[in-house]
Amino acid sequence: MIIGALAAVLALLAGCSALRLAYSQGPNWAYWWLDGYVDFNDEQSPRVRDAIDAWFQWHRATQLPDHVALLAQAQVQALQPLNAAQVCRWIGEVETRVGNAIEHALPATAELARGLTPQQLQHLERKYAKNNQKFAADYLQTSPAERLQASVKRVLERAESFYGRLDDAQRARLAQGVAASPFDAELWLAERQRRQRDTLKTLRRLSLSKVPDHPELVEGLSNGELPAGEAQASLKALFDNALHSPRPAYRAYQQRLARYNCAFAAQMHQLSTPEQRQRLALRLKGWEDDLRALAGDANR
Repeated sequence: MIIGALAAVLALLAGCSALRLAYSQGPNWAYWWLDGYVDFNDEQSPRVRDAIDAWFQWHRATQLPDHVALLAQAQVQALQPLNAAQVCRWIGEVETRVGNAIEHALPATAELARGLTPQQLQHLERKYAKNNQKFAADYLQTSPAERLQASVKRVLERAESFYGRLDDAQRARLAQGVAASPFDAELWLAERQRRQRDTLKTLRRLSLSKVPDHPELVEGLSNGELPAGEAQASLKALFDNALHSPRPAYRAYQQRLARYNCAFAAQMHQLSTPEQRQRLALRLKGWEDDLRALAGDANR
């Protein structure tokens, strides 16, 4: 479960302008995000907080220097033309680092997952259902025209957060690119729901709770506790399956969408002005400075 919190916080941090302040609040954000899904009891809460704090201490001390170096490289690239292969390589660099961060969280996550109660798993299931309703409202507008308009708005806001305001020609090209994208919100929602079911099934199997009156909640639970290594492997598989679906049809869709997104991002960068590229480089520089300061604080 900490895996999900850290992944969410890392994604949130990536969108923050004041990264230093956001990172400093990361442990609290991670806890409250996770508590919203699980509703920790009084015995669990301090252990969860300790585990999250320990992860952030490790990340600050050992990972931030690498992130600083990566951002320094990205600034140079931001001022130059980019092709699709280069964009995909940068995405791969980020995924590798997220994977390393998740890997470090596995022992604590497995330990906590094995202590979840049936009531907490039911709470998680209800949270998933609520999230899916919000997803449908945001991505599955009834009218195809409204759905496309919402998609264009999301992508435009993201692009302008990096480059500043796009001109009319750039906006028109962005809208064309979004319209031509293979992105399929209905497919994505169906896959999300499958992952949620996989997660609930795995957590029920890992949980140490026995619920004689509700055998369906403990389907697949072995006699006695699972070894810690097996519990960690089960959680790692959930994360790996989120990146690369085990379902062939959806995995092919993921690959097709990733290739398109890399090419589309490269095309939009090609259309950017020198001033817009400079703005992007300055934002990356700001992140570098924030992370450098955070890494320095860890060594004091």
